[in-house]
Amino acid sequence: MLTDIEGSVAVKLARKTIESFLSEERLPEPQELGFELSPVFGEKRGVFVTLSEEGLLRGCIGHPYPDSTLKEAILDSAISAAVRDPRFPPVEKEELERIVVEVTILTQPEKINAPPKELPDKIEIGKHGLIVKQGYYQGLLLPQVAPENNMDSIDFLSHTCMKAGLSPDAWVKGAEVYCFEGQIFKEKEPRGEVIEEKF
Repeated sequence: MLTDIEGSVAVKLARKTIESFLSEERLPEPQELGFELSPVFGEKRGVFVTLSEEGLLRGCIGHPYPDSTLKEAILDSAISAAVRDPRFPPVEKEELERIVVEVTILTQPEKINAPPKELPDKIEIGKHGLIVKQGYYQGLLLPQVAPENNMDSIDFLSHTCMKAGLSPDAWVKGAEVYCFEGQIFKEKEPRGEVIEEKF
């Protein structure tokens, strides 16, 4: 788990990365950050960066698995959320005044080994995020998606299947389901105080 200070640094790092990339197409230099990165940023972690504008999603991309250091994952995810999310046009520099930055640090996803009819009982809304896999298809929804959209565990499973490009009932028909937890840090308003969000 990250401390509040580390969570705040994670969000500031994401924002600074997007600002540097949009204004000069480069990553920020360590001396430009104005804060130190604690050892946790050198550990391998999964992470997602979410951007929202006036309450609406503006970009969300990340690393589901701990395949790179937390620092590298934040840098890559921040730029991807801003300019590489295929659902949205790239973020413009002027928009950054209106965008709230959120960083979710993920635990290692674990397969839920249970018969399909027992899967909904294994999922804790507000605590668990989901990954559904079948063949080449894979979809992920972060833990905050279910409570923010008033989903129960069956809705959550169905929407994760659809995110993977599968039918909503693929989880009943043998798709693999993984769960993970996420620690969520976000700005209260654009460039504002960073809080840990709990559901």
